[in-house]
Amino acid sequence: EFWDDIAKEFYWRSQHSGPFLKYNFDVTKGKIFIEWMKGATTNICYNLLDRNVNEKKLGDKIAFYWEGNEPGDSMKISYSELLHKVCQFANVLREQGIKKGDRVSIYMPMIIELVVAMLACARIGALHSIVFAGFSADSLCERILDSSCSLLITADAFYRGDKLINLKQIADEALQKCKDKDSPLRNCIVVKHLGREEVVSDGICSKSPPLKRLCQDIQTPWNSHVDLWWHELMKNASKECEPEWCDAEDELFILYTSGSTGKPKGVVHTVGGYMIFTAATFKYVFDHHPEDIYWCTADIGWITGHSYLTYGPLANGATSVLFEGLPIYPDVSRMWSIIDKYQVTKFYTAPTAIRLLMKYGNEPVKKYSRKSLKVLGTVGEPINPEAWLWYYQVVGEERCPIMDTFWQTETGGHVLTPLPAATPMKPGSATFPFFGVVPAILDESGEELEGEAEGYLVFKQPWPGIMRTVYRNHQRFETTYFKKFPGYYVTGDGCKRDKDGYYWITGRIDDMLNVSGHLLSTAEVESALVEHSSVSEAAVVSHPHPVKGECLYCFVTLRDGHKFTPALMDELRKQVREKIGPIATPDYIQHAPGLPKTRSGKIMRRVLRKIAKNDRELGDTSTVADPAVINHLFSNRCATVL
Repeated sequence: EFWDDIAKEFYWRSQHSGPFLKYNFDVTKGKIFIEWMKGATTNICYNLLDRNVNEKKLGDKIAFYWEGNEPGDSMKISYSELLHKVCQFANVLREQGIKKGDRVSIYMPMIIELVVAMLACARIGALHSIVFAGFSADSLCERILDSSCSLLITADAFYRGDKLINLKQIADEALQKCKDKDSPLRNCIVVKHLGREEVVSDGICSKSPPLKRLCQDIQTPWNSHVDLWWHELMKNASKECEPEWCDAEDELFILYTSGSTGKPKGVVHTVGGYMIFTAATFKYVFDHHPEDIYWCTADIGWITGHSYLTYGPLANGATSVLFEGLPIYPDVSRMWSIIDKYQVTKFYTAPTAIRLLMKYGNEPVKKYSRKSLKVLGTVGEPINPEAWLWYYQVVGEERCPIMDTFWQTETGGHVLTPLPAATPMKPGSATFPFFGVVPAILDESGEELEGEAEGYLVFKQPWPGIMRTVYRNHQRFETTYFKKFPGYYVTGDGCKRDKDGYYWITGRIDDMLNVSGHLLSTAEVESALVEHSSVSEAAVVSHPHPVKGECLYCFVTLRDGHKFTPALMDELRKQVREKIGPIATPDYIQHAPGLPKTRSGKIMRRVLRKIAKNDRELGDTSTVADPAVINHLFSNRCATVL
């Protein structure tokens, strides 16, 4: 009933003919499938833009404030302007021969055209496959090939902090690799982003940023048989475009997420269920009001940027900040200055960013007022209590509830989350299931545990935003998520439920350690280490031990001005012993000035496990943001027994 009521808030060209929900989660009973409102037809772009402009009269409302890499580099776009640009680009796509069901690869920085491109795909029923602009040519090529994309959309170049990323050059390398492997992709549309002032005269970019950029004379590599300028194609495109009416269960997009085998999985989300799920979770979790200014710091290349920067906010007619830059460029106060500049009311970021900013102390935060803030959120990984408290006490001045959200690329949106003013907060807990989401905790044999419990987190029934398949590999979908415990969707995460019914994510199941027969969560140990005033970040992995089976090998990054000494190592061991128990005492603690992370900020524990074992067979490290960190850690590793 809840989801039926949510669905009624949207425009449907025709209603579903069969049941509202039909599914099978049990591999022993046949093929896994999930169908919400099958037979109903709609268009998600129509609901996000046309409905807001024409029915809700929000045409003049700001959809996005764009904040560039350089302070002062900014622009804004209203709902009606966004609708016109999306219609124009949808017409461009149709002229390029893109039709319903085709796949379009998007490899762009955080600019308005990225939103325009994804919504234009959705308008004509094409699937967008967005690849984060920090990924390599190999990663881009692999994703283009896997989903047989017929078109690539990219930009000339952009700055990340003070580093120039020549995106078109990387895209060209990827296209060459694709060509060598007989890819059907023939054309590449390029946004002139760094050279934007050159195209102002045609009127298309009249609201162009003032361009306080470090360098505009980069040479964009060009192949006239393949490449097309975005602004030239848009010049004469009509601002009206009839949407393609799609079944609720038609595929909306593919987003690749890393798999345990190393080959990325193409997670597929569908039109109807994803639309109502992202809309409802955004509305309730962030307690959305029409006057809010909302800022999600995630890149659109990740699921958070899809669900809570694009689809969820626009479905609610929200005004959002779209930020191109880095949290510490040009200085460590950048985030707080943006919050004051736009009077942000709802702020959603990652624990990695919070820990990074925490390292610089309270002063950079307190330079700015932040009085506009009402709700804070975290996403991407469990937040350790110390970072949670700093976020709550220093950033939110103890007046903003923290929405510590648990979800995955696969879930499409929040599945475990507090709700503002409705849930008493516990630092580090993802709290309770969202409406209609039914979690359970299982033991190793698949038995459901009641009351206080710790084990595997699973879900017993689908919600509208759950993924439907792995693109072109349904068997992998079934094996990864449903085979281990038939009848349940298996998250791959460990979880603890306390006496009050709150859920605590303890980390990936492969991040669990068995020390002398005791199951330990690495997240728990990391949290204990980070509570020490000298430590800004910690990562813990298992290491073979001749007696205990496994022991703890810890990597710690210190705050500015602190030294790594034998006395500090003793203090850290004592701290872990006190917080968790003697069984969790680390055997090895290595100073790590930096940790190997993906470009989205996730620590690559797989690589750290190899370093701990002095095993240089690292496998694919193309997603590591700074490869030099790995060599440094190998050179300074602890002398281990095994």
